Amino acid sequence: MTDLSTPAGSTPAGSTPAGRPALLGQNQYGKAENRVVRITRDGATHHIKDLNVSVALEGDMDDVHYSGSNAHVLPTDTTKNTVYAFAKEYGIESAERFGIHLARHFVTSQEPIHRACVRIEEYTWERIPAAGGDGPRHSFVRKGQETRVARITFDGERWQVVSGLKDLTVLNSTHSEFWGYAKDKYTTLKESYDRILATDVSARWRYGWTGGEESMPEWDASYERTKEHILRAFAETYSLSLQQTLYQMGARVIDHRAEIDEIRFSLPNKHHFLADLSPFGLTNDTGDGAVYLAADRPYGLIEATVLRDGAEPGIPAELTLL
Repeated sequence: MTDLSTPAGSTPAGSTPAGRPALLGQNQYGKAENRVVRITRDGATHHIKDLNVSVALEGDMDDVHYSGSNAHVLPTDTTKNTVYAFAKEYGIESAERFGIHLARHFVTSQEPIHRACVRIEEYTWERIPAAGGDGPRHSFVRKGQETRVARITFDGERWQVVSGLKDLTVLNSTHSEFWGYAKDKYTTLKESYDRILATDVSARWRYGWTGGEESMPEWDASYERTKEHILRAFAETYSLSLQQTLYQMGARVIDHRAEIDEIRFSLPNKHHFLADLSPFGLTNDTGDGAVYLAADRPYGLIEATVLRDGAEPGIPAELTLL
């Protein structure tokens, strides 16, 4: 006799698949890319925070996968609502602090949830100045440099905060060489003793702060100073390879920012090739200013992590993949 209470082909609630089980591995769920804009009014002066927030939750979720029981599942719509409610209730002081509020809430308010990961992209705006410094202060233009990012993870006891940036485009028009490399029968690239070095910096850095009695870093100040050190190292390094420049950028951050234990970069080499102008009787020489073909692909991709001595690596490589 057929049991009509269990649809054909399904597994009864609370059980694992019949026969040799296919075991459930790592899993998570949540609401991705919640765009939240918070306007704060200080009289006629307004302030804007513009975030893209993704929440991923892990915990006791075997039943929902094996049987479809949603008893332990906080709806993803609820996580979305929480993002907007927290933006109003707590404000957005920084991407990192906002993520900490969210991660703590999900882990401490829902017993089945053991770990929360909040990923945030922040889009920055700058004020459009009024003529003569007077007039409305509520108009903004999107800053076109980089996107700030953060990932906050909490397991009920320890925090991990990884901050960073992406799409920070930089270029050195000289003080870059590339020669002495390995060659084989397929090598056609000519050695260069004066070239353009350009890249779109994608970087993630991990803070030593894990909670407890430790004081939180000053998130916004730390971000700005770290970005400054990355840019200064890029500008001040006479580069014989993009790998060398990457290491100098990371080492400078580790040397100058005590709150950071690890930094990882993904740097595409934005190739600039000397244009062949010989058919027109023109010499294209870097000595008097040259003309280049800027190629967007394919590109060399240089990735590496720089660690504080004694620190263990903790930034997943995929965090900085383009």
